[in-house]
Amino acid sequence: MPLLNKTEARSSAADPLSDAAATAVRAPRTWSAARLALTAFFAIDGFLFAAWVVRIPDVRAQVHASHSALGLALLCISAGAVATMALVGRLCVRYGSRKVTVGSLALLSLAVPLPAHTHSVAALGAVLLLFGAGYGAANVSMNSAAVDLVARLRRPVMPSFHAGYSLGGLLGAAVGGLLAGTFSAAWALALGGVLGLAVTAAAGAVLLRDPDGDAPAPAVTAAEAARGAGAPAAAPRHARLLVVLLGLTALFTAYGEGALADWATLHLTDDVHASAGTAAAGYAAFAFAMTAGRVSGTWLSIRLGATRVMLLGGLTAATGMTVAALAPSVTVVLGGFVLVGIGLANIFPLAIGRAGATGGPRGVATASALGYAGMLIGPPVIGFLADAVGLPLALTSVAAAAALAGVLALVVGRRPHRAA
Repeated sequence: MPLLNKTEARSSAADPLSDAAATAVRAPRTWSAARLALTAFFAIDGFLFAAWVVRIPDVRAQVHASHSALGLALLCISAGAVATMALVGRLCVRYGSRKVTVGSLALLSLAVPLPAHTHSVAALGAVLLLFGAGYGAANVSMNSAAVDLVARLRRPVMPSFHAGYSLGGLLGAAVGGLLAGTFSAAWALALGGVLGLAVTAAAGAVLLRDPDGDAPAPAVTAAEAARGAGAPAAAPRHARLLVVLLGLTALFTAYGEGALADWATLHLTDDVHASAGTAAAGYAAFAFAMTAGRVSGTWLSIRLGATRVMLLGGLTAATGMTVAALAPSVTVVLGGFVLVGIGLANIFPLAIGRAGATGGPRGVATASALGYAGMLIGPPVIGFLADAVGLPLALTSVAAAAALAGVLALVVGRRPHRAA
């Protein structure tokens, strides 16, 4: 089928992320082999990234890097990811998201062991560019494939894929910590790469064999049209604006994730005077709450609609972060972190899914690049603000960003969003 006809056919599909389609007819076999395989890709992506993160101290000692030099090397991951995302969006349009997903995860699996074999900061930066390219390509292609699958299922299941990523990350961090005392970084990351290739081969075979893999999403039924699912298509310029707004929604959400990853523990130890063990539990509570929120994301989206889930999530995260930043009690701060995790859990995946429904793989690439930028700027912005006004007040910027994400979701939810 020519690309134009395929795109037109997809644009006529019901958007499972819209409020109007939240109660759409449920397709059979929602946990199909293709959905399980794609969830496995998300999980191994999170696993491999976490496996690398827990070994950063070992690699830093091996290359004898200062903190600033290590920071520059780590920026290469982001540079490789952002530079790759736009290209991968085009590749997904040309060759199909599923094929690009398999290739991207294979590249990431091959790149994971390389940092442990470097002996200079320059060499580390070079291999991290490759690692970042694989990571960025995987995130765009996986989300593009997920958008297509969500459209076929007619259910807002995008959060379940990101729950797989979160679970994979938690498992990768746990396994990496257990292996730290037994295996060197080189062996541990090599085992992670082998596991990644094995999962890529097994899940890829299932994903590529799916007979509906390249088929367009089903047409809108009369009942769905009566409920408003067949809203007029957005003009191309309007669609691009919506994709940018959704990317900004993802950016504000990722800003909070990145900030808490680096500053939550320090806030608990320095400002609330918690013990080291309790401080470590703070970020763990946030991560587990986010995972639980994503596991329940499909259920919430079906009952409330994606726009309400994103708006309420932003307001919940804003409330939780305000409490966590300003409360003097360790218990209250931990409760605030839990609220932040629950609130932020589904905003990013629903925003990326909506961007894909609006702009296809290129929409996913644009929104993902903006979202990734939020992850990057969060930690340094909090650091500069902390020097100026103190860490507690600096962390209230996360609350402001979460509230903005919810408001943007409400603005976008009032507009037509199918690609022309």
